[in-house]
Amino acid sequence: MAKGFFGLIAAAALAMLPLKADAAQQAKGAASCNRQCLYGHLDKYLAALKSKDPKGLPWAANVRNTENNVLLEVGDGLWGSLHSVGSYDLRFADPATGNVAYFGTVDEGGTNSPFGLRLKIANGRIVEAETAVSRPQDAGVPFVTAKLFEKPKMNEVIPPAERMSREALIKVADGYFSTLQRNDGTLHTPFADDCNRTENGMQTTNNKAAIAQYPNMGMGCAEQFKLGIYRYDDDLRARRYTMVDVERGIVLATGFIDHSGRLGEYTLTNGRKEVSTYRRPHSFYLFEAFKVKNGKLEQIEAVFTTVPYRMPYPHAAQTVFKRSPAPPADVRK
Repeated sequence: MAKGFFGLIAAAALAMLPLKADAAQQAKGAASCNRQCLYGHLDKYLAALKSKDPKGLPWAANVRNTENNVLLEVGDGLWGSLHSVGSYDLRFADPATGNVAYFGTVDEGGTNSPFGLRLKIANGRIVEAETAVSRPQDAGVPFVTAKLFEKPKMNEVIPPAERMSREALIKVADGYFSTLQRNDGTLHTPFADDCNRTENGMQTTNNKAAIAQYPNMGMGCAEQFKLGIYRYDDDLRARRYTMVDVERGIVLATGFIDHSGRLGEYTLTNGRKEVSTYRRPHSFYLFEAFKVKNGKLEQIEAVFTTVPYRMPYPHAAQTVFKRSPAPPADVRK
């Protein structure tokens, strides 16, 4: 690749906020690309990624390109290390905002990882490219697999009469994060009886095969949360709902899970004692899709990886966050 191209894109990526006029123009241009148009941009992006050559893509002058929450020059990161893209293909789109998302797998020299991608298209150009890769060596969890399996519910189209508003869908997804944050057994969102969750390629609910190693994975979504298993998740911070596919009832969220490391032993709602997984300051960057049907969470697909503790989102308008109040002293041991 020519040095001039990298220099141009690097300068553009460091432009932290577009001018107001640019933002207005982007909003107008985003709505002109329907679902098939957005899927077409996604296919071209994936083809370029596979060939490790971003030159032919229609990049905007002020594109924001991130990988695992770090601003990168286009052509860096996964663009240089990729060997192949796997067959798993979960995609959805938000024509109203010009966003399209994809969950798949990548091979980097024998290391297979689940990954997520979001593109924002305006006026026929890529203005944002957000990538999350859960590399087994870096993810910070013992279960990472690229053996992803199809989930028909995620692709199901919601009948028009049963579709929820964007705001209502986001409320259900946000309630999931509120349930997870300092999980004390209280549910802040409704779960379908057959709700399932996949994290970094592994089904972490109703997974009977995993019980021997991970006992809690044998339970359903609501059952896990009612026990208060995730008490050690101190903060679900910088929650962003970057796109909503109303037709399919899917919300894409990004943000961070912070662990202060103060919590030691704690008690579940059934009286059982647990010891916190995280005894040090630690954060995950997450890229998560929520399928909502009949007002309830039905399926969750997540890719997340370890990042520096309290890492901010790299846009100037969101580099300072309001920290949640400290957890009560009685849960700190």
